[in-house]
Amino acid sequence: MTQPFRIGVPSKGRLSDLAGELLNQAGLRFRRQDRSLFARIKAFGEGDQPVEAAFLRTDDIPTLCAEGAIDLGITGSDLVAESGAELTTRLSLGVGHCRLAVCVPEDSPVVQPKDLSGDRVATSFPTVTRNYLNAQGVTCHVVELSGSVEVMIALGVADAIVDLVETGSTLAANKLRILDEIGQYETVVIQNPRRKSELADRIVRRLEGVVIARAYSLLEYNVPEAKLAAAEEITPGFSSPTVNRLEKAGWCAVRAMVKRGEVIDIMERLEALGAEAVLETAINNCRL
Repeated sequence: MTQPFRIGVPSKGRLSDLAGELLNQAGLRFRRQDRSLFARIKAFGEGDQPVEAAFLRTDDIPTLCAEGAIDLGITGSDLVAESGAELTTRLSLGVGHCRLAVCVPEDSPVVQPKDLSGDRVATSFPTVTRNYLNAQGVTCHVVELSGSVEVMIALGVADAIVDLVETGSTLAANKLRILDEIGQYETVVIQNPRRKSELADRIVRRLEGVVIARAYSLLEYNVPEAKLAAAEEITPGFSSPTVNRLEKAGWCAVRAMVKRGEVIDIMERLEALGAEAVLETAINNCRL
């Protein structure tokens, strides 16, 4: 029996929902039964290697990928760094952005990393924390935890913490401030470098099509031919815009991909130029 190609998917939480939605949009659809470990993905022909989703703890995915239990995995790059495993990052998914930072009390006299020498630092990222402290030439007692790290200073367990920071609201609630930022992380697709295959490349390419599509919109508009050159400077497209002549004399119809975050500004600039019927359409998938 052919060994299935396995994709490690977070079994629960926000990242599980994001991964499931991404795979579905890429045509890698599956139906998970309650508490099941595996689900068949029906995405390829009968002659292809079978593909399965394996539902795993997010922080176990880097290790299991490195050990060869799964071929690809979706997890946080912070967990990849913490695992220390030899892995290849195949694709950044553009979601789950966070920062790993060293934090101290707002009224702490500590003003630079070397001031932490001899202190206790609590974290759920001991490997990354020790690597950081060694690079700074600082010797600390690292308190390894798996729960809520931000309360450890108030409990008297630590003098500083190393934890993930998203909005900063949790830090403010616990009267903490960022001393230094260790790194920035996001959700990624990882692969065991010894498990390369054409099927892995096909799957990553499908996922890449969705990720790129999420970053762009398709903009369509009509513009006077005399202002076409100026409009093309505003919307140059991926390679170039698509331009067609309208039956209305002296007018052109233009279609171009634009970055989704810039759509509103671009629409306003086109309107000021004299463009009409400016429409935005979402792109669900693409190949560029």
